[in-house]
Amino acid sequence: MNNQNQNVLDDSRIGRLLLKLSLPTFFGFFVMTLYNVVDTIFIGHYVGSLGIAGLSIVFPIQLLSIGIGEMTGMGGASVISRLIGAGNIPRAERAIGNAITVTVVLSVILMLAGLANPDFWLRLMGSSETILPYARDYMTIILIGMFFMTFAMASNNLIRAEGNARTPMIGMIIGAVLNIILDAIFIIPLDMGVRGAALATVIAQLVSVLYFIYYYFSGKSFLKIHTKNLIIEWNILKSILAIGVASFTRMVAGSLSAVFVNRTLVTYGGDLAISAFGVIHRIMMFAIMPGIVIGGGLQPILGFNYGAKRYNKALEAVKIAMIAATACCLVVFMVIYFAPEPFVRIFTPDVELIALSSYAIKLLFLGMPLIGFIMVGSLIFQSIGKATQAFITAVSRPVLFLIPLIFILPRFLQLDGVWWAFPIADGFTFLLTLALLIPQIREFRSMDLLTKRGVTEV
Repeated sequence: MNNQNQNVLDDSRIGRLLLKLSLPTFFGFFVMTLYNVVDTIFIGHYVGSLGIAGLSIVFPIQLLSIGIGEMTGMGGASVISRLIGAGNIPRAERAIGNAITVTVVLSVILMLAGLANPDFWLRLMGSSETILPYARDYMTIILIGMFFMTFAMASNNLIRAEGNARTPMIGMIIGAVLNIILDAIFIIPLDMGVRGAALATVIAQLVSVLYFIYYYFSGKSFLKIHTKNLIIEWNILKSILAIGVASFTRMVAGSLSAVFVNRTLVTYGGDLAISAFGVIHRIMMFAIMPGIVIGGGLQPILGFNYGAKRYNKALEAVKIAMIAATACCLVVFMVIYFAPEPFVRIFTPDVELIALSSYAIKLLFLGMPLIGFIMVGSLIFQSIGKATQAFITAVSRPVLFLIPLIFILPRFLQLDGVWWAFPIADGFTFLLTLALLIPQIREFRSMDLLTKRGVTEV
């Protein structure tokens, strides 16, 4: 079993290996994205635009949960894949145990903090009094099941780190299909509204978590979970958090920027503008998927080859991933930009909401061709353990660029200023990511030359 798992990443055909790991990741992320999107579709058709607005208000809280899972999952995955590449399996298993412990502790803290005063947090995130009942009903149930969302996200990354993209895909597909079925039952015949959508999501994520736990304890996994490894070891935890904090910061920053967006939308566009942003954001979740999944496929390949000192293969993987992600995002841009209305109609029959969403999406999507490069670029630094660069790329778009632009542009352009802030922020983030990547590419090349010279001299 060990040799089979090692051979998955120990492959010189980088393009084929990236495709092999990215395709299952794509299908897995596709169905995982359906969790939030399917909720929105059912709510849009059977509850209305205020229900969509309620889901949009709660989304920053969900981003925090995802951020915890990404922090422990991506940080743990970076450490694990490099340790596997270096042949240190016991330390890789220690990293898994520590990642799981931190995931549990942090998700419980977030749940308790949110349940302590939900109305306070919802108003802080920009909820109006008309949206508040919908947002409260949805958030309360989501918070109760917060651990399942966080653990599922972390497990996806930890399992992929050992070169297994199939199991995360299956786990997410199981959850997403169940979510769709339960949405249909809870929202239509049982008429549970937003509470039904939230309950369907929590139950589906619970089932995904149970599947991942079964994988680890069935003996099928390359790396095993041992009780002793659940005890925190500071050196391991420090390595996980040093890299994973970039993912958490990205999500926290995304959550913070979403709060700013919601509050600004209320001021300049009212509840309808929040509903429109909710629809657009769901479409955007699918649109940016190529960058996410190709970056996810790249992570174990890059981490393994970097840990094994195969810098030429690491550089080859980066080049292929960058080209593939950019090409995919360009295709997505062409499809959605020139015909946004059919995609909007999937979520709502409301004529006013369709018109505003279709108009705004053409502005927000102007930066889409750059997204693949940006997302893969940020994951490169996480994969090789460059914490500083990973942190900078994580916070640059939402904090350095988007929030200031959201604050400034609407003062001059009103509601249009909110929409224009997104592509402008994408442009600045692209330039910053490029500036950080150029020295890293040069470092790969120089380290490859040094390695080859060392081999020759020996």
